[in-house]
Amino acid sequence: MRHLIRRTLDTIYLAAGVGAAVCLVAILLLIVAQMVARWTGAVFPGGSAYAGYAMAAASFLAFANALNRGAHIRVSILLNVVPPRLRWALEVWCFGLAAAIAWYFTYYAYWFTYWSWKFNEVSQSQDATPLWIPQSVMVIGGGVLALALTDHLLHVLIRGDHRIKSDTVEQGFGE
Repeated sequence: MRHLIRRTLDTIYLAAGVGAAVCLVAILLLIVAQMVARWTGAVFPGGSAYAGYAMAAASFLAFANALNRGAHIRVSILLNVVPPRLRWALEVWCFGLAAAIAWYFTYYAYWFTYWSWKFNEVSQSQDATPLWIPQSVMVIGGGVLALALTDHLLHVLIRGDHRIKSDTVEQGFGE
């Protein structure tokens, strides 16, 4: 059962990362389409707004995957020099606070999106897109980040360490 939950959570984080990558490709395609439209004299209404929506979606969807891969900035100078028990307490505090903030954000982002849908709010640009559509991606990305932070918090509480992998290469100043 534990392996199924772990595999499911990792799949969710990876899917969100893939969704972010798809959004980045969409931004590229939208920019190219705008360039072609400008060169040919055609009109591409809302292209800038769609690129902005895709950028916001890419950012929010990438948060959890970036966290798990060690791509977020973590100041570990203090954590590396404190005793193990204090390091554990600081990790619990950091992940606990971050998870609480992420869940708080997601809760209010959900209601923000709900009321945009309820009042049928549309963007003020030429596309007049219903705002609940791009806002819902913000809620999904925030929820996945909150889930990832809670996952790491529980892992620290139960196992004593987080699951963040580092994809970065350590560099010294002399290299």
